[in-house]
Amino acid sequence: MQNDELNWAAGMPDKQRQLFRKMVIDLVLATDMSKHLSLMADIKTTVESSKVAHNGKLVLESYNERMLVLQGIVHSCDISSATKAMPIYRAWTEKIIEEFHQQGDRERELGLTISPMCDRHTTSIEKSQVGFIDFIVLPLWETLGELMYPFCQDMLNQLNDNRMYYFNRIPESPRCSLSDSPDNEDRNAILAAAEKRKNMRNKTDDCSDLSSIEEADELTVTNPPES
Repeated sequence: MQNDELNWAAGMPDKQRQLFRKMVIDLVLATDMSKHLSLMADIKTTVESSKVAHNGKLVLESYNERMLVLQGIVHSCDISSATKAMPIYRAWTEKIIEEFHQQGDRERELGLTISPMCDRHTTSIEKSQVGFIDFIVLPLWETLGELMYPFCQDMLNQLNDNRMYYFNRIPESPRCSLSDSPDNEDRNAILAAAEKRKNMRNKTDDCSDLSSIEEADELTVTNPPES
């Protein structure tokens, strides 16, 4: 977009372009796993409050409310491999686990503490996937599925099938316990590992020139995007 010949947003008014830039940055930053739990809580609170205020109907009146739902949708897409058909999900899982293991191998070479989920000698792929679905993917997709019913139902059905695929293989792994699901320690390990990897990415504090959410709300009313 720095090339004037390719900058399709050049025709936008300055304020509208600033709003668009802020929206894109906020959506990308919402994929940070360190924000997962707070994002989930905010979405549920917003949805429940809206339904109470509007006789059971979901009405997203402010920029903040609309962005919260959009952030949830983008975040759900970022962790959506578990909702894919099993051949696709397994392929993604193998690649991601190998990336984790390579990180653990490097940490071992450097004499560092190996990050959770990154030790190829102790990590259970089956148990890690069940925990990833139980604590991360399923709660978010169930929340969004309720908002967009019935459009997410096929993905939710596939998600549950994929969970059962790995759950049924836990007893076959000599490194796995036979518990019904990962415990709180596993949950914390999943979140800690995700946060550590995400925090290694460079981020910018300069999200936009907008001074407040209220100004963003005003812009969406005074400068609506042209259809």
